[in-house]
Amino acid sequence: MVRRRAIIIVLDGVGVGALPDAAAFGDAGANTLLHVIDAAGPLHLPNLQRLGLDEIMALSTGSSPSASPVLRPGAGYYGRMASQAAGKDTTSGHWEMAGLVLKRPFPVYPNGFPREIIEAFEKAIGRPVLGNVAASGTEIIKELGERHLQTGWPIVYTSADSVFQIAAHEDIVPPEELYRWCQAAREILQGEHAVGRVIARPFIGRPGDFKRTTRRKDFSLSPPGETLLDRAAAGGYTVAAIGKVADIFNHRGVTLHRPGGDNEAVAAALLGLLEELPEGLIWGTFGDFDTLYGHRNDSLGFAAALERFDAHLEKILRLLRPADLLFITADHGCDPAFPGTDHTREYVPLMAWSPSLQQSVPVGTRPTFADLGASAAAWLQLPPLEYGHSFLLP
Repeated sequence: MVRRRAIIIVLDGVGVGALPDAAAFGDAGANTLLHVIDAAGPLHLPNLQRLGLDEIMALSTGSSPSASPVLRPGAGYYGRMASQAAGKDTTSGHWEMAGLVLKRPFPVYPNGFPREIIEAFEKAIGRPVLGNVAASGTEIIKELGERHLQTGWPIVYTSADSVFQIAAHEDIVPPEELYRWCQAAREILQGEHAVGRVIARPFIGRPGDFKRTTRRKDFSLSPPGETLLDRAAAGGYTVAAIGKVADIFNHRGVTLHRPGGDNEAVAAALLGLLEELPEGLIWGTFGDFDTLYGHRNDSLGFAAALERFDAHLEKILRLLRPADLLFITADHGCDPAFPGTDHTREYVPLMAWSPSLQQSVPVGTRPTFADLGASAAAWLQLPPLEYGHSFLLP
């Protein structure tokens, strides 16, 4: 049996139009990619267009694509996917595309965490906390960073996402100590308060010039069911996760973990794995679209990051072999032109490409992100997952 590779790339937050239930999330009218292009003008994305991006955008706008996809040499599949998960967060999106659909959303805390949670956390770490509000990560350290330097008390905050975030200056709280605090919070945040992720947010600098560092670490819940990663690892494949992908799955099913960071670091790690691994599942999430641009309402920065990714994609495509299938998608929207700074409930793009495929196949609108996981499992010749249906032709 030929040992194959499936490569999954997630463009974090790159949605392609509001889902039918977007109004229930306050997101009617969101369309991340369209609004970024509206703000920045035509983008130079020849490789994404080669994989069918114009056709995908036409599904959400109801217009004709500006050009038909040119998928030779090799060919693939293109369309979009709807989410069946109850939330629009990173963890729900990643788990769903790995074949696990959450029917209940993770809890969120727009007014901060209940006093009993904060008191239990303060007791665990032996000191009070600052904050306990929903806030932007960069703004909260600007506001409370100096007080943190004076007291050594960590800054606790959340967002519209289901997260318990702890910010601390690396000179005051070494990252390893911050990680221990996060683990203590993870053990407290169970049951009805089981947030999707506890996140360590180390920063450096002085008042007026604080900067978050690349030592972020996520402490996720374990998936409550089997995922594509579990199935691939059980099938004897190497399962390589880059950066926060391993944290999102609580490292379950991951057999090889490479550090991530910003988009450039993820691209470098991905290219290295393509050179190194002859078979298996490789998963990299490019997070800057969401973290640096979507949440900060920076459409022009978002556009520039897309063009930089497209340049990396050219190198990625050159490294693919006949037994490879590359998937490109997103986990939710994060429309920088939309009111607020939250994720947006959107369709996500779906592109799958291999040098060995002989035709370009439109797959329309798939009802769940889990169809990606089902298709990856089929490519790797693994037993079907519980959720999702493969869109691969026989």
